Amino acid sequence: MIVVAGEALIDLVPHGPGALADLKPALGGGPYNTAVALGRLGSPTAFCSRTSHDAFGEALLDGLRRAGVDVSGVQRGPEPTTLAVATVDAGGSAAYSFYVDGTADRLFTAPAGLPSGTRAVSFGTCSLVLEPGASAYEELMRSAAGRGLFTALDPNVRAGLIPDADAYRARFKSWLPSVTLLKLSEEDAEWLGGTPREWLAAGPSAVVVTRGGDGLTVHTREAAEYSVPGEKVEVVDTIGAGDTVNAALLHGLSAQNALSPQGLAGLGADGWRRLLRFAARAAAITCSRAGAEPPYAAELGEL
Repeated sequence: MIVVAGEALIDLVPHGPGALADLKPALGGGPYNTAVALGRLGSPTAFCSRTSHDAFGEALLDGLRRAGVDVSGVQRGPEPTTLAVATVDAGGSAAYSFYVDGTADRLFTAPAGLPSGTRAVSFGTCSLVLEPGASAYEELMRSAAGRGLFTALDPNVRAGLIPDADAYRARFKSWLPSVTLLKLSEEDAEWLGGTPREWLAAGPSAVVVTRGGDGLTVHTREAAEYSVPGEKVEVVDTIGAGDTVNAALLHGLSAQNALSPQGLAGLGADGWRRLLRFAARAAAITCSRAGAEPPYAAELGEL
């Protein structure tokens, strides 16, 4: 079982020219997208979050159920669902404005335990910024790592939500001893101001850096570096592409029984490149359609 911990929200996505052109609600949130993608790929997955009792909250849970994700551990509340208004540029890249005050996912509390058979826990995005929930997710990350579970982190930086950049950068560094696999975009890496080697020295066994259409690179604790190119595709938008990479990496590692520091170390050049190509194919499919619509296993073929 892979547990994905973090926010679920509604993306308001424009369809057509202009910032407010035909805004339509879409199910989203980085962790939510990762959970859906894992479910579609066939990995046993559970979602750990807090959602509203409103119509958006119900729709979010229905989307998880349709993907085969276990939602029995999702907390509920009367507060509204977080909204994110997306602006998509000519190249398909999305920027977001968030409406987060008093929303349900901010009030997440750390659960007493995780589902039986949990092998890995994935964290990231807004849930690690917005208090008081951020501290609860951080507590869960540290406790999962302390139990020897595989932990994955995608900071997926949303600078507009971060009131104190230096404090967040320091907090990010404090998480690294509890992280097995760090995945981030090259834009995140630049904003955070560190290097893969520095981050590896602090804790993770591997760091995967995504480079948009140029592909992915992994840096390992063994001082190895492997890269693959991106898959060529006509981009509709990039919403959910990075989340799909998260899911593809975790799914592929699970399929190879490599959800451990020792498993990562044993992949070698061939194993890493095969895994990165799989993630690149998955992200390309997501980019080829509007909104966060990750692929199903049948669309990707074998790892």
